Amino acid sequence: MTRAPSGGSGADRATLVIPAYDEHNRIAASVRTIADWQRSRPGGWEWEVILVDDGSSDATSDIARATAEEMEMPLEILRHPSNRGKGAAIRTGVLAAKGDPILVSDTDLSTPLSEWIKLAERLPTHPVAIGSRAVDEALVRRRQPFYRRLLGKAGNLLVRLFAVRGIADTQCGFKLFRGDVAKSLFEDARIDGFAYDMEILHLARRREIPIAEVPVLWFHSPESKVSVWRDALPTLWDLLRIRWIHRAG
Repeated sequence: MTRAPSGGSGADRATLVIPAYDEHNRIAASVRTIADWQRSRPGGWEWEVILVDDGSSDATSDIARATAEEMEMPLEILRHPSNRGKGAAIRTGVLAAKGDPILVSDTDLSTPLSEWIKLAERLPTHPVAIGSRAVDEALVRRRQPFYRRLLGKAGNLLVRLFAVRGIADTQCGFKLFRGDVAKSLFEDARIDGFAYDMEILHLARRREIPIAEVPVLWFHSPESKVSVWRDALPTLWDLLRIRWIHRAG
């Protein structure tokens, strides 16, 4: 694969950012998977891996560190003193990243890291490339429960109405950014919770940055941290706030 043009000083390496909160049950398996993937030097880059512990109350950081040492994988762990939200965790990781491009993935690796190549192929012309479960639903190999799918479709309608038009799935936790573009977008981001994706894509649209929505493999994790009942209203509120927050300019 031909490397995408670099927009920063990290031309010799790329960065993977992983947010984590109370993940002691699955963080070891995730770190092992990441280490195996990293060894292959995907795309010909050296990969910096940043784990952002978003104020976990368990041993997430300790387990991640021990597993990384076991796998002989360099791992940078950044930690929030208290839980701030997924958006805040990813923002911390992206702004600390030294590599270019920057890949963001959920802790559970619901989209296999090998799928990153599909996004990388679009990066030369689309500085923001996002994984999607909606473009080709045949690639969703382990589906969410029906009520989650139904609420997700309703949520996507609201997202298109209030924040980001023309994208079928803003919430898939697998996104690749050209380094300079990622820094610029996340520096201006204000949403700390699950609506961070909508805000970032809203900002990209406003700046006329091309966005590629790319179908990727996806396997639902039954241990997902997203609670439909607990998180739906705060996420909806953040969605409604996005245009107001960024009304200037």
